[in-house]
Amino acid sequence: MNISLTSELDEWVLNKVKSGMYKSSSEVIREGLRLLLQRDLQKQAMLDELRTELLIGCRQLDAGKSQVFDDSLIRTIKEQGRQRSGL
Repeated sequence: MNISLTSELDEWVLNKVKSGMYKSSSEVIREGLRLLLQRDLQKQAMLDELRTELLIGCRQLDAGKSQVFDDSLIRTIKEQGRQRSGL
């Protein structure tokens, strides 16, 4: 595999190697790819969780389990929070 970098990225990679943090340019690139993979997996997990929560909400709406989100409900939620925290 052959990878082309911009001059700025090339310099940045070389500086990482020169600093002693990495033994080679390949190590820097591998670390970057590992971090990118980790970020992608985290994003996918967040999307999966969001889809699950959305599905739960849709099912609750279909079952008639909904509540109007208005100023009264906001006051109630705040009051419950204050009671729980002892304020």
